[in-house]
Amino acid sequence: MGKFRFPKKERLSRKKVIEELFKKGSSLSFFPLRLIFLAHTGVANHQVLITAPSKNFKRAVDRNMLKRRIREGFRLNKTLLRASPTFCLAYIYIAKEILPSITIHKAIQSSLERLNVYEKKD
Repeated sequence: MGKFRFPKKERLSRKKVIEELFKKGSSLSFFPLRLIFLAHTGVANHQVLITAPSKNFKRAVDRNMLKRRIREGFRLNKTLLRASPTFCLAYIYIAKEILPSITIHKAIQSSLERLNVYEKKD
């Protein structure tokens, strides 16, 4: 019942962990998103950071809509991600224009499938 929720414990908010993610994390691109990820053993669940740059989208309304679409795509597809190891993830919207939700959801689905493949190589 609760597997499609996106609770606070799944949101990446600790500044120290975010800095570590951007310093040591690996990056993959799935247009219109860039995924930065890092296997992290200090957390019980996968944690996600979602961002849309104000450089490309001046209006907060547009940035919020993009973040909402990314969050929804992750929420619906997070079951594709295996439980071990836990990852810290950052999704960055890199396209210059606002794309439909279906495009964003497909990119998230591809990224999570690829992350499982990456996990097996380790």
